[in-house]
Amino acid sequence: MKKLLFCSLILAASSAFANNCPKEMKAIDAQLATKPALAEADLAKIQTLRADGEKFHKEGKHSDSLKALGEAKKLLKI
Repeated sequence: MKKLLFCSLILAASSAFANNCPKEMKAIDAQLATKPALAEADLAKIQTLRADGEKFHKEGKHSDSLKALGEAKKLLKI
């Protein structure tokens, strides 16, 4: 019974991460659409992190996705 409860909690947590990734990507995309004044290097890094975040999300690596997207948001100051 405890194993079943533990597995259910793990599944719920992973679903929460999975649902958060698209929200984070939308926030980054919305900020980039405003054409923020950024150095070319910073913009390139943000775009790479955003792409990595989406790739990780599609691979089911949601914690890696959120880490990459979080770094992009930090650079965008959001």
